[in-house]
Amino acid sequence: MKYAFMSFSCPQLEWSGVLAAAAAYGYAGVEPRIGAGQRHGVETAASADQRRQIKRMAEDSGVAICCVATGCSFVLPETVARHIEDAKAAIALAADIGATRLRVFGGDLPQGTRHAEAMPLLVDSLAALSSFAAEHGVVVCLETHDSWTDPEHVADVMRQVNHPHIAVNWDIAHPVRYHGYTMERAYEMLKPWIRHVHFHDGITDANNKFVFKPIGEGIVDHAAALRQLKRGGYDGFLSGEWINFDSYDVHLPREIAAVKRLEEAAS
Repeated sequence: MKYAFMSFSCPQLEWSGVLAAAAAYGYAGVEPRIGAGQRHGVETAASADQRRQIKRMAEDSGVAICCVATGCSFVLPETVARHIEDAKAAIALAADIGATRLRVFGGDLPQGTRHAEAMPLLVDSLAALSSFAAEHGVVVCLETHDSWTDPEHVADVMRQVNHPHIAVNWDIAHPVRYHGYTMERAYEMLKPWIRHVHFHDGITDANNKFVFKPIGEGIVDHAAALRQLKRGGYDGFLSGEWINFDSYDVHLPREIAAVKRLEEAAS
């Protein structure tokens, strides 16, 4: 398996520091989160020269830019046009720096709105990105996140869009936490479209808030997820997503060591 981490692990680091941390701790890739005020400088506002430098630095370090993570979402009529344009700008950025994946969200449904009512706008938005993504060699991956954590809903979106450059970013924790899916069931429902994977561990506290924990101390069965991915021939990245967690120099080496032990046991 190929492991990466999202830049939320170390938002205070410049791009050289992000790459150095990945190389030092054994990660094959990094996933810059754009539009979040981080210091890495991988943003749609980057100039052509800056984009070439970002790509060259990654190549020189031997660390892949596995995905560009955005905050774009597509279920609110009043913001969807802007988010489509933002996603296109992010696709162009990803292509320029050598990333082949782009993470997007479905979005939180307005109170009282059902999935069936919101789905046409989400489907149309992703379809509007599909040709542009294909032209740039980028796969847009809808994460199992926010109001779209149920694999049944996400699979329905994928079937309706039906385009090879629109796929799924499987966050392995969310279908389990929110809907009680087994890892095996969630994987089987999403398998045809999984092109990027997020992992982390945690518990749900008394306020129903997800609290990050070291792998093995939370509710997420990473071993089961790894078995499914290996048996299914998944060849993409598993990207760790840790936000406001332990210091990067503590959690990055600890988490990759833990997941690699589980991968070995899952063989």
